[in-house]
Amino acid sequence: MSKWDNKMHPRRIARIGVLGALYAKAQINEEPKKILKDVYKREKYSNGNKDFIRSLFMETISQVDGCDKLIDEHLKNWEFSRIALLDKLIMRMAITEMLFINDVPPKVVISEAIEIAKEYSTAESSSFVNGILDAVYKQSILYKPKQAKAS
Repeated sequence: MSKWDNKMHPRRIARIGVLGALYAKAQINEEPKKILKDVYKREKYSNGNKDFIRSLFMETISQVDGCDKLIDEHLKNWEFSRIALLDKLIMRMAITEMLFINDVPPKVVISEAIEIAKEYSTAESSSFVNGILDAVYKQSILYKPKQAKAS
């Protein structure tokens, strides 16, 4: 029996697993493979979701500096160092999924991040996360090359 609400989408459960893995990495700096092994033990994930967790976790770790730079560029009247750890992790995860995983529409990724922030962070976090991720998304579509229309 899962500890999650039966109505929760398996991909959201997987994202929560990634958040837990990122939090463990930030707190104890354990080897990523060991962290993933621990995450997989806590919940029954399908093989597809295990692949998603591994992919998003590993890619988020490799993209930390770029994600942090994007977050910092969109802060208004706020210092990066003052952002709550969970908010940073949620935004890093969402930015990575939007920009590097590309199997879910960006608006869905943003919506998922907002819902996870509501559940796991502070009361103000969802609005903050939404504002930063929306700005990152809008910036990313400005820099995507336009595809030529077929005649």
